[in-house]
Amino acid sequence: MPLVPSYIKKLKNYRPGKPISEASRETGIKDIIKLASNENPLGASPKAIQAIKDSLENIHRYPDASGYELRKKLADRFKVKVDNVVLGAGSEGIMSTIMRTFLLNDDELVSAENSFIGFRVLADASGKRIHWVPMKKYRYDLEMMATKITDYTKIIYIANPDNPMGTYVTRKEFDQFYQYVPDRVLIILDEAYFEFADEIDDYPDSMTYRYDIVITLRSFSKAYGLGGVRIGYGLAHDELISNLLKVKVPFEPSYTAQVAGIAALDDPEFLLKTIKANKQGMKFLKQELNMLGVEHIPSAANFITTVWESEEQSLKLSKSLLGLGVIIRQLSSFGWPNCIRISIGTEEENNRFIKSLKTVL
Repeated sequence: MPLVPSYIKKLKNYRPGKPISEASRETGIKDIIKLASNENPLGASPKAIQAIKDSLENIHRYPDASGYELRKKLADRFKVKVDNVVLGAGSEGIMSTIMRTFLLNDDELVSAENSFIGFRVLADASGKRIHWVPMKKYRYDLEMMATKITDYTKIIYIANPDNPMGTYVTRKEFDQFYQYVPDRVLIILDEAYFEFADEIDDYPDSMTYRYDIVITLRSFSKAYGLGGVRIGYGLAHDELISNLLKVKVPFEPSYTAQVAGIAALDDPEFLLKTIKANKQGMKFLKQELNMLGVEHIPSAANFITTVWESEEQSLKLSKSLLGLGVIIRQLSSFGWPNCIRISIGTEEENNRFIKSLKTVL
C-alpha cells in the first residue's frame, strides 16, 4: 500500500494571486497595486484593527475553543441560535470540516466545473467521485446539476455569487433546483460575496430559507477586509452544526481573528462604505471596459471578469500589466484560460488599471 494516495499525488498546488512582495522582487517596481485577490481596497474596519491591537497582550492565551462571543454576535445578527453557528479559519476551513464530518467511502459530490478553486482542491483531495457540471454562459447550470444527483450524492456545492465569474443563481432557479434534492444530501451555499449581492431583487439570500439540509458559508475576508486573519462562519440546522463542532480543529479561529470579527460586526458604517465604494468602482470599470470594447461578464461581487480571444492574449496582457506594476488574476488555473479577473480597487487604483490597460492594448 503506497504512503501517499494516488488521488493526492495527482493534485496540483494551489497558486493564489501573486503577492505584492513577490511582484516587486520580479519586476523591481516598488509602486505596485494588487487587483488580483478580491480584497477590500479600503483595508479593514478601524474598529477591527484597534481590537487586534488591544488583543496582542493576550496572544499567549489560547482562544475560546467554542468561539462563543463571536458566535453569539452572529446569531443575534441573523436571528438564529448560537447552536446554529460554526466558525472556521475562513469559509474554506469550514468546507474542510464538512468533508471530514459527512463524507463516507462511497459518497459523491456535485458542483459546477471551473467554479471556486478552493472547493475543487478540497473535493479532489477527498478522493471521492465528483460530478463536475460545465457552466452555461458562465453561470451554474442547476438543471443539469440536478440530473447528476444519485443515490450516492452527499454534498452539492454552489458558490453564489460565483468566483471567478461573479454570476449568481436566482431565487427562482434555486427553488426549482431544491425540489430535486433528497433530504439526505447536504447543500453548501458559499455566499462569500453576499454583502455585494444582497440588494439584488432576485438574489436568494439563504438566510431567508433555513432549510435543514442547507449550510450557508460566509466570510470576513471580503467586505470586512479581514482576509489576513482567516475567519469565516457557517449557519445551519443545529444538528449539522453540533456534528461539525465535534470534528473542527480545536482553537480555530485564532484569538486575534475572533476579536477582529466581533469588532467588525460592530462597525456597520465601514461595511456600508465598502459596499458604496464597490458600486462606484464597478460602474467606472464597466463604463471604461465598454468604451474599450472589452468583453466582460456581469458581476454581483467585488470583481469583474473579462473575456479575451485566447489564453495567449490573456497571458500576454497579464504579463504586460505586471510590468507596469498592476497585478490582476489570469484564470487558467480556474479552467478559464482566456479570462482575466480584476478586483475592484480604490478610485486611484481603478484609474491606474484602466490607464495601464490602454497602454498595453
